[in-house]
Amino acid sequence: MRLAVVADIHGNVLALEAVLADIARRGADLSVNLGDCISGPLWPRETYDVLKRLALPTVRGNHDRVLCDPIDGLGPSDHFAATELMAARQPGSWERLAVAEMTTASLRELATLPATLTPVDGVLACHGTPDDDMEYLLETTFDGIMIPSTAASISKRLQSIREPLVLCGHSHLPRVVQNDGSLIVNPGSVGCPAYEDPGDPCHVSEAGSPHARYAVLDDHSGAWTVDLIAVAYDWARAAERARENGRPEWAMALSTGRVR
Repeated sequence: MRLAVVADIHGNVLALEAVLADIARRGADLSVNLGDCISGPLWPRETYDVLKRLALPTVRGNHDRVLCDPIDGLGPSDHFAATELMAARQPGSWERLAVAEMTTASLRELATLPATLTPVDGVLACHGTPDDDMEYLLETTFDGIMIPSTAASISKRLQSIREPLVLCGHSHLPRVVQNDGSLIVNPGSVGCPAYEDPGDPCHVSEAGSPHARYAVLDDHSGAWTVDLIAVAYDWARAAERARENGRPEWAMALSTGRVR
């Protein structure tokens, strides 16, 4: 069994297409998506169309979850994605109203994805932790950055879950950790290599390069081999798209893999 695992695409259809081409070249029995599909100042509609066509097993990310919230209360990335998918809403046109209803359904579809799933026996997929899409499973914030969590902290977040393989995203940092009998893999982010979270505590995530990240896992009679893969794509074009849409901080992250 060969699994390809993607996460945190964030509307970057150029990065997604490059990753999908690399998966096709390497081959995979199944691809799994760990959520945060379209939010960001890039190409949410185009990304949604690609993912809809692929129909990958997908868990709901924290950004996917809020897309059906009142649009005025959304953060800038979620607001842009929701607005793009709702762009056809204009009064006085039956055709546009029909398209608007379709895109409303699209937002609802993303917002109601499952929080966890088992794509194959012995594998659990989630976005953050199995119980909280806003919590990091493998990282702890400290002094404005994310550092690897202790084994005890990871075990507490997993609680009673003991699947041999656990897949998670959310931090955008590729990691492989063995903990209490579970191999835990974060493939990194397909479309957003760095960000600053202004929450409490404020912190940054930086992959350190602009590559599109994903993972390929091979099952050798119950022992998983993991390849964390960084794919080159036209990140200069993605950065320019972010600048055009008024997000220079995204442009910085997309072109460098850093926020400063």
